[in-house]
Amino acid sequence: MFALSRVAKKPAEIEPLPLSQVGRALKVTGLLEIEGELHVHGTVSGRINAERVVLGTGGCIEGDVVARDVCIGGRLTGRVFALHVTVESTADINGRVFHNTITVDKGARIDGRMPWRPLNYFETLERLPEIR
Repeated sequence: MFALSRVAKKPAEIEPLPLSQVGRALKVTGLLEIEGELHVHGTVSGRINAERVVLGTGGCIEGDVVARDVCIGGRLTGRVFALHVTVESTADINGRVFHNTITVDKGARIDGRMPWRPLNYFETLERLPEIR
């Protein structure tokens, strides 16, 4: 899914991630495999695999997100599997957020669960759990 080797590096040694964007006028359907960082300002329907995902204020994701870091500022319907999650005050989440650490700003709307998971859960996450 994503390389946990970045955790061991010092901040000065970490190189910037390649950046990809889904603009406001764009709607993408399907599986997105990103080697780096993805900023979503438009709509994505499907699964996203990336190192880092930023969902902008006007953006929408309908599906699962698997990443090391996720920042949610827009509308998300689905599941998030990420070591570190930031939920901004403009976020509107309907689903589950599986995380190791999470920060939630005052004013965020969350309809769902945010279960904590240990680091080894993400290291062994090869296949997503089935929806119950």
